[in-house]
Amino acid sequence: MKKSKAPYPKKDKHKAHGKTDTGERGLNTIAALIITEKTEDGELLAEPVKWEQRHKPPIIVITESGRSTAVTVGDRVLAKLRKIRPQLYQALVIRALPNETPQPVLGVFVATADGGIIEPVNRRVKESFMVASADTHGAAQGDLVSGVTLPGMPSLSMSYAKITEVLGKLDSPKAASLIASHMHGLPSAFSKEALQEAEDAPPPVMERGREDLREIPLVTIDGADARDFDDAVYAKRDGDSWHIIVAIADVAHYVKEGSALDATAFERGNSVYFPDRVLPMLPERLSNGLCSLKPEEDRYCLAAHIWVDDEGKMLRYHFVRALMRSAARFTYEQVAEIEGGNHAHPLYEPIIKPLFAAYKALAYERDTRGALDLDLPEYKISFDEAGNVAAILPRARLESHRLIEAYMITANVAAADWLLKKKIPAIYRVHESPSEEKLEDLYQLLKMTGYSLSKGSGVTASQFNRILKKSAGQPDAYLVHNSVLRSQMQAYYAAENLGHFGLNLTKYAHFTSPIRRYSDLVVHRGLMQAISGEHEGKKKAKGLAEVALHISDTERKAMMAERDASDRYKVAYMSRKLGANFAGTITGMNEYGLFVSLNENGITGFVPIRNLKGDFYVYDKQHRRFQGRHNRKSFTLGDELVVEVQEANGMTGSLIFMPQGASEDAPKLRHAPKSHKGKNKHKQRENKDKGKKKKRR
Repeated sequence: MKKSKAPYPKKDKHKAHGKTDTGERGLNTIAALIITEKTEDGELLAEPVKWEQRHKPPIIVITESGRSTAVTVGDRVLAKLRKIRPQLYQALVIRALPNETPQPVLGVFVATADGGIIEPVNRRVKESFMVASADTHGAAQGDLVSGVTLPGMPSLSMSYAKITEVLGKLDSPKAASLIASHMHGLPSAFSKEALQEAEDAPPPVMERGREDLREIPLVTIDGADARDFDDAVYAKRDGDSWHIIVAIADVAHYVKEGSALDATAFERGNSVYFPDRVLPMLPERLSNGLCSLKPEEDRYCLAAHIWVDDEGKMLRYHFVRALMRSAARFTYEQVAEIEGGNHAHPLYEPIIKPLFAAYKALAYERDTRGALDLDLPEYKISFDEAGNVAAILPRARLESHRLIEAYMITANVAAADWLLKKKIPAIYRVHESPSEEKLEDLYQLLKMTGYSLSKGSGVTASQFNRILKKSAGQPDAYLVHNSVLRSQMQAYYAAENLGHFGLNLTKYAHFTSPIRRYSDLVVHRGLMQAISGEHEGKKKAKGLAEVALHISDTERKAMMAERDASDRYKVAYMSRKLGANFAGTITGMNEYGLFVSLNENGITGFVPIRNLKGDFYVYDKQHRRFQGRHNRKSFTLGDELVVEVQEANGMTGSLIFMPQGASEDAPKLRHAPKSHKGKNKHKQRENKDKGKKKKRR
């Protein structure tokens, strides 16, 4: 496999824009920074004003000596940098830089006699903003508002802002997804031109060049709450092999290159799925209408005919543009029930039974190949009729889920293979092997929990699977699986095929979800070029590398927005549980405290170090624990403990826990007596203690 030219360089592979203080490639010695956050300890964190790399910028801490110039969150400064270690710098502020560019503000409006104040909902922004009475835009007390900062000198350490839109009340049911959308800059409206193109799209008809699949009983299998159905499947025995069909909505028929629909789909890059609603990549007329493979309705599709043997090895394939008619819309639960015992169902013999028989072959190939097999719980947020969070419960992981995954992966591999053989430019899904830095962290944790992973280059998904299998059913299973997940690199899109580590595949492209992913739409266009028989490589797609970078970025933004909205809904739910106790597991920690995941619903909250009562606790990063200086009690990664819900802040989305039974009375630290004699005794005691520890080792 080629070495990566991916948009996510490994650590310390930043582009050099000039000479650095260490002689290594990294940030300049002098750089323009923007203050992004003020921690609970009062530290100011910053990022480079210009950061063109596709991975996260390093952590930059404004040193105490570097605060002679008064700066706060949102300010831009010129600073001198000193590299402490990879991805960590200290900065000495030289001078503040003028910031005339309006910055977006999102927060809750607090009315005052002469206007008001915006309290930010982003927990990273510690500064509030003053609003003059002429700039309130009609906002009332408690309204969720968006606005922009205004240039000029701050008053009483507060900057001014102007409200541009009133979004509703903070406690409204849709507030969490609204906040996430605005915080991450997600488009919320389609252009008039795109909407008109969608409305003008005619219904499907049988046309020249399409295969008629309407007599094939293709079915869709999705979640119960799914609204757009972009994939349908079918399987039958064909001699010594299995013939499977994966039919995907032909979105490229409606979304032409250069059209208004194409522009808006590219801008969004993907659909965003919040717990309560969806921000679709395409207008509803297409996403839930003409491109959705609804039962008993004719639909255009791009279909992959694939033949595999009984061990799941792909024998041959071909792609066609077709017209199909879904025979049924199933949910995962329905299919699991039919396969599990409801064999009297009229579609069991002709459809469900052969689908599972072919899946058995695909599953054998998957297990033999050694795809990474993580088993981590997922949780579903459900709402009542008023739109409030009613419950948060684990999602069932069914074999029907794995069946659809196997069919989709097989089709994606076939799509990538054909595009490579035809030498047609395309976008591929890339997942690199873990970096040395991530693996080093994992080595330490596995060693601490009694597992081991061979060091050195060439680590494989199969090696991870052996550890995952060994931990199955053990108390530390979640910790191990979660740690392996955290060790993985983030997948992204690239204009060249670099393979997929997690799936253990040398070629992979996204083909199966063009309603919700622009990458799949690009792949469809390449496949259509191959189907039409155009000269190999003659029609070059322009700027695919830039497209890949863009949709990788929109995917990350969507993921962060989805996570942010989910976290806020969870906090809203837990705000009704203040003072209640829950059993949980320590799943993470840093020098500021512990992250605890509740066993009942997977919600994660934070136990700040101030809530570790009864002693002075010291953070031991090497052993992943907080150790009491006197009582020797420890809080270690993977430990189970009961916590009380102490704070649930709906505005910032923060959730604070207190360990149950935490003592309010911490013992006072002993100090050395002031007399010379006392100091000697104290020193002797220390030496004696050191001697005892040495003997124990």
